[in-house]
Amino acid sequence: MTHKIIVDADACPVKSEIVKAAAQFHVDVVMVASFDHRLSPMDGVQIVQVDRSDQSVDLYIANRIAPGDILVTQDFGLAALALGKKAIALSNRGQQYSDRTIDFLLDRRHEQAKQRRGGKHSKGPKPFTDEDRHFFLHSLTKLLISLQEIAER
Repeated sequence: MTHKIIVDADACPVKSEIVKAAAQFHVDVVMVASFDHRLSPMDGVQIVQVDRSDQSVDLYIANRIAPGDILVTQDFGLAALALGKKAIALSNRGQQYSDRTIDFLLDRRHEQAKQRRGGKHSKGPKPFTDEDRHFFLHSLTKLLISLQEIAER
């Protein structure tokens, strides 16, 4: 059973899609952001603002996420913590993280950080598109339908 959708909201481009899907399935949403990212109140959404320090949002989420929750984040480390707590983790582009893929993603992040420290610069992520937005909404909706069917059994 899904308890809630928790959003790493500092740089999340799909907040409105999350709110739309959550309302359709009557799922609570908790958006967590630092005070540097002011969030506007929204119906059905609990807004949590935390300290500006580097890991405050991650620590708040890691300490409160529970089995069955859905986490939306682009942070691989936070996604790995959520998976370890039996939560479901989705990227802002709708990719579902899994125990099979998270180690690869963490290793790749580590290698890229080493290369950056060595002076190599990469392009960074591709720009977020309307197609990405639609794919995310489709992925989240499909996940919520699946979880609803499991809960009804």
